Amino acid sequence: MEDVLRVLVLIGSTREGRAGQQVGQWFARTAGERDDLELSVVDLAEFDFPARYPARATPAMTAFTSRIDRADAFVVVTPEYNRSFPASLKQAIDFAYDEWQAKPVAFVSYGCSCAGLYAVEQLRVVFTELHTVTLRNTVSFNLFDMGPDGGPRDEAVRHAAGPMLDQLVWWGTALRAARRARPYVA
Repeated sequence: MEDVLRVLVLIGSTREGRAGQQVGQWFARTAGERDDLELSVVDLAEFDFPARYPARATPAMTAFTSRIDRADAFVVVTPEYNRSFPASLKQAIDFAYDEWQAKPVAFVSYGCSCAGLYAVEQLRVVFTELHTVTLRNTVSFNLFDMGPDGGPRDEAVRHAAGPMLDQLVWWGTALRAARRARPYVA
């Protein structure tokens, strides 16, 4: 359907024993209840990226950037490690450039005392450089408040997903129409 927004949920942690997969799957189930979104989940742990940036893109890099290109909007699921986001996420973000442009990015973050908000603030700077629109609203929670389904126990935090997705749909639809009417130039 033309009105359905293609949203890519990007799970940014690749650490063994990570909570990211549970959090990402919880969010995908929550967002999947809407009929105005077509969701796909990309888990960075499933990609075999090179340790160094090669002269030519590897098949894994090409597969990843193709997924970014097809999406109309993004939700980045990130932990906070040492007051920042994971290196695996930065590496993946840097594999694409034009594919991110003129699309909205929302964040689901988790961590200990700061609920991943330091990671989100740093990601906003990175995504601004890539000519995206980052959303004000986030879903952020403390790992110690994680429920058995991978989402937050706090109902107010769970409720935050709705307004954030409403904003993502608005920006995603508006920017998709703008890109079709006039290609974005960086």
